[in-house]
Amino acid sequence: MMFDWTNPYPSVRLPVFARNAVATSQPLAAQAGLRMLAQGGNAVDAAIAAAATLAIVEPVSNGLGADCFAIVWDGARLHGLNASGPAPARWSIDYFKRKHPGGIPMRGWDSVTVPGAVAGWVALHGRFGRLDLDTVLAPAQEYAERGYAVTPVVQHKWAAQVDALQDQPGYAEHFLPDGHAPRVGQRVSLPDAARTLARIARSAGRDFYEGETAHKLVAHAQAHEAALTLADLRDFQPEWVEPLGQDYRGHTLYQLPPNGQGMAALIALGILQHFELAQRPVDHPETQHIMLEAMKLAFADVYAHVADPAHMRVAPAQLLDPAYLAERARQIDLRRARIFSPGQAPQGGTVYLTTADRHGMMVSFIQSNYMGFGSGVVVPGTGVSLQNRGHAFSTDSAHPNAVAGGKRPFHTIIPALLMRDGAPQMSFGVMGGNMQPQGHVQTLVRMLDYAQQPQAACDAPRWKWNRGLSVDAECALCPAVVDGLRARGHLLERIADPCTDFGSGQFIWRLGDPGVDGYVAASDSRRDGLAAGF
Repeated sequence: MMFDWTNPYPSVRLPVFARNAVATSQPLAAQAGLRMLAQGGNAVDAAIAAAATLAIVEPVSNGLGADCFAIVWDGARLHGLNASGPAPARWSIDYFKRKHPGGIPMRGWDSVTVPGAVAGWVALHGRFGRLDLDTVLAPAQEYAERGYAVTPVVQHKWAAQVDALQDQPGYAEHFLPDGHAPRVGQRVSLPDAARTLARIARSAGRDFYEGETAHKLVAHAQAHEAALTLADLRDFQPEWVEPLGQDYRGHTLYQLPPNGQGMAALIALGILQHFELAQRPVDHPETQHIMLEAMKLAFADVYAHVADPAHMRVAPAQLLDPAYLAERARQIDLRRARIFSPGQAPQGGTVYLTTADRHGMMVSFIQSNYMGFGSGVVVPGTGVSLQNRGHAFSTDSAHPNAVAGGKRPFHTIIPALLMRDGAPQMSFGVMGGNMQPQGHVQTLVRMLDYAQQPQAACDAPRWKWNRGLSVDAECALCPAVVDGLRARGHLLERIADPCTDFGSGQFIWRLGDPGVDGYVAASDSRRDGLAAGF
């Protein structure tokens, strides 16, 4: 791929070239990953170290009670890991109708499913890791114990969540050290989390699911009349899965299969295959309109059908059927925005990071509490802040994503890996709720159709479809594009807040032989992040 190495968009960052690379949304986490590579570890060791560090230094997006997903290129083949936890066994539609007539709560213990991130770290380490687990978790443990200075975007997001979460059990005790959110540059330490990380390292993760930490989690749940039991934790195991692929412009994009929304990016690219986008500039109203409509078509199907795969009524292969995608593409009107329904398929707060090493291993990894700090619940004596993925379930018994015990909810977090001619080309992700597949598609089109280099594709202004005809767009989006989209019927609102979630991307593109040519890495300036290498 011959990129245009200029950058037409305002940026404070340049692409990074190296034979070992790490890109994360917080600089200390990137450096933690580089430490592992410098100590003889591989890209998986680096990814786990970065993920564990992010759980400490970017608690506004993830924590020890998060979920995670990963795609790994081991040098010969792809491996997918789904480490999202299921609902407690006692959950049901009747459980929530009885306790919460208004629906599944957004916060508190009754939004918490089994946390999967720690089990995901251990599963990755057990299959691919080279260094000892205590070495890999050491940077995170050090930052939790000795403290770290809060970075600007993390501080902004921290302060924005205080009012909603300060009354949740354990939140103020752990995350409001002086009764309010920390200032930029203020030192924050999480000693309980440091001790939990030490127990995780000593027990190869089992402490979190059946040891001291597990018992503390369950005792706190029971004290708040929640459903989580020791059996729910003890019985959880991450699942190794086969990634799904979609061809696009001589490359193949791989995403994990449901229960995640990665299908949306695959469906959208399958639709965009039917348009010669490069015939017009990338920052042209018609180009962006086509991309928006393709995303809307993709979400219509994903929101209707995607759930825990054991409960889906339409298989992923049916939604990716080429004839079906061609028919969906024909529904796009180049002159008008539309509201789309699901098609009749043929029968049959998040952190993202990526790492790559000189031996060719690449890791695409994503970890999340779902909504910022998640449930807001922090278990005393553990430093474990718990996700709120249960809120993503439906209480509609007819929907495939209807809540049930032992079932995984619909998930928004999606790692991605791009292949070309049977070899990895790029490990990447764009975190941020339903922005994730939209960010994947927007950045990929810029790179593959228009040869924009990764940092330029990362810096380019983005739009975000919400629902119906509603679209948010960054203020930097070209006025002619804004006017053209509005003229086509999109209800577009320009958003000035730089921390509004238009996603945060991390990209590592392979330039050739990793040990000789290395990689180029990019990190999104919408976060405090860093692309680093050596």
